[in-house]
Amino acid sequence: MAARLLLGSAFRAATTCRAALAPRALRHMSAGGIPTDEEQATGMEKIIMTAMKEGKDPYNMLKPKEYAGSKADPHLVPSITNKRIVGCVCEEDNTAVVWFWLHQGDAQRCPSCGAHYKLVPHELPH
Repeated sequence: MAARLLLGSAFRAATTCRAALAPRALRHMSAGGIPTDEEQATGMEKIIMTAMKEGKDPYNMLKPKEYAGSKADPHLVPSITNKRIVGCVCEEDNTAVVWFWLHQGDAQRCPSCGAHYKLVPHELPH
């Protein structure tokens, strides 16, 4: 008889305490699915992802744009300094690369084929 009395009072105490508990915070997965890469990214990864969304290429990971290579439309070479070494494959089936220094300023010509290159400033995102 005493056991039944204790169980009844324990059950009533447990049910009244549950009503006073604060609601639990929902996890994102239970609220709407698995978060995307953009939602999980932080720090440098997030900076790179937002730059890529805006069409920028912060670390020159993508293929460079095509240019005519003429004096009016030179190949643009990004650099974080005022000079950079450039390699030019003058002909499509050529196996030799012509290397030369490209300095900041006006467009310069390849010493072998005459294609024009211009150095443009480039800033890293950090």
